[in-house]
Amino acid sequence: MKRSRLSYDEWKCITSKEQFGRQMCTDFYKGYIGLLEIKEVTEIQKWKFDEKEFVVCDQGLKWLSILPQDNYYCITAMMNEKNDILVWYIDMIAAQGIDTDGVPYFDDLYLDLIVLPDGEIKVDDMDELEEALRQGDITQEQFKLAIDTAEDLKKGLLSNIITFTDYTKKCYDIVTSI
Repeated sequence: MKRSRLSYDEWKCITSKEQFGRQMCTDFYKGYIGLLEIKEVTEIQKWKFDEKEFVVCDQGLKWLSILPQDNYYCITAMMNEKNDILVWYIDMIAAQGIDTDGVPYFDDLYLDLIVLPDGEIKVDDMDELEEALRQGDITQEQFKLAIDTAEDLKKGLLSNIITFTDYTKKCYDIVTSI
């Protein structure tokens, strides 16, 4: 299982960035919210799903990280300079915490959901989740946690794109008012 830090250091194409965030506890939200502003890249990164292509890493883009406490997912909303959401990437996770240097992290359960601005939801990396189970990298319980979390998200938070967009924008407003 891979540990992912919300510093996004594994994105080697990002050569300059600004980042801030913190743990929040409000009536609306409890957990970590962070914002990464991409200042310079060595190469633009694009993702393609079906026939749709998205620039996800380029100068001027922002990544909003939403890591709710006591839940098993992490949302990354990739936004343009006007704060329009280009795509959401949601990792199913086994655990989360804060590293000794203060950077939040999560233990990635391989399975991801990609949510497009029109509300379409793509399941990504199911093959990696199944392979991790076969290889013994995760337990049957962790496999089930990933599947159940994705299904719960599809039936709940992701079931209405307008509500989900509003939720994301409210998180953005919270972190930018720090």
